[in-house]
Amino acid sequence: MKHVVIYILIAIFVVSCGNSVEEQERMTRAERQRLLHEDSLALKFAVLPTADCMPLFLAKEKRMFDTLGVDVRLRCFTSQMDCDTAFVGSSVEGIVTDLVRAKRMREQGVAIDYLSTTNAYWQLLANRKARLKRIDQFGDKMIAMTRYSATDYLCDRVLAGAKLSSMAFRIQVNDVNIRLRMLLNNEMDAVWLAEPLATTARLAGNNVVIDSRDINKRLGVIAVHKDRTADARRRKQLAAFTKAYNMACDSLNANGMGRYADVLRKYYKVNDRTISALPKLKFNHIEKPRLQDIDLIPTSK
Repeated sequence: MKHVVIYILIAIFVVSCGNSVEEQERMTRAERQRLLHEDSLALKFAVLPTADCMPLFLAKEKRMFDTLGVDVRLRCFTSQMDCDTAFVGSSVEGIVTDLVRAKRMREQGVAIDYLSTTNAYWQLLANRKARLKRIDQFGDKMIAMTRYSATDYLCDRVLAGAKLSSMAFRIQVNDVNIRLRMLLNNEMDAVWLAEPLATTARLAGNNVVIDSRDINKRLGVIAVHKDRTADARRRKQLAAFTKAYNMACDSLNANGMGRYADVLRKYYKVNDRTISALPKLKFNHIEKPRLQDIDLIPTSK
C-alpha cells in the first residue's frame, strides 16, 4: 500500500510539472507574440554612432518620445550598409543616412521620403605618421571610406582637382569603428570620419586634411519609407517624433553634447577625454533637404 501511494504521488508530481511546462511555453509564446505586435506598431529607425543621430539618442534616453506618446525604437548599427539592409528589408520605417546612399536606394526602387536634413559632416584624417597635409600628396595612399556614400562623393570632389603623382586608392571599410581603429593602429593612410569618432582621431594626433563643411553641402538626411508611413497612424507618429526631435535639438543647442555624457558613453562608447574635447555643434529642427543638395548628387556609378 505504501508503494502505491508513492507511485500516485510521483504520477501527480510528473503531471503537474508537465502542465507547468506546457503552461509556461504557452505564456512564452503569447509574450513573444505580444512583443512582436508592439514592435510592428512602433516607429523604428536605423541609426549609426555619428553625431547627427544624437537628437534621436537623447530623445530616447530622456523619454521625450514617451512624453509625447510615440513608441520610437532605435536599431543601432556601425555600418551604413547594415542600416540600408534594415531599411530596404522594411524592418525599420526610417533611417539616418546621407543623400548619396538615399538616392542609390531610390534608384533601386525603394520608395523614400526625405523627412529632414541633418548637421552631418565628415573629416578626412591623415595618419599621424604619414605626414600628409595636402590632398595632392595622396598619390599611392589608401583612403578608408564607404562606396556609394557621402564619403565616396567627397573623395570624388577632393581628388578630382588634385594633381597626384599616382592614383589614390579608396578602400571600402564600412564599419566606422573599424575604420577608426585602422587609423589608430597605423593600418590606413587616411580615413573619413564623422563626429565623435573624428574627435577621438584628432586627440590621437591625426591631422585633418579636408573638412566637408568647407564644401558647403548638406549631405546628411533622415529618410522614411513612403510606403510604410503613409497611413494616418504613422503620420501621427511622425508628427510626435518631429516634436520630440526638435525638443532634443533645443536641449543640445542650449547645453552642448558634453552635458549628456551618459548618452554619449552608451551609444558611442567614447571616453571622457573625447567627450570633453567635442566641438560645439548646432542641431537644426526637422527641415527638408535643400533642392540644391539633392540635385547635386550624381547617378550611382
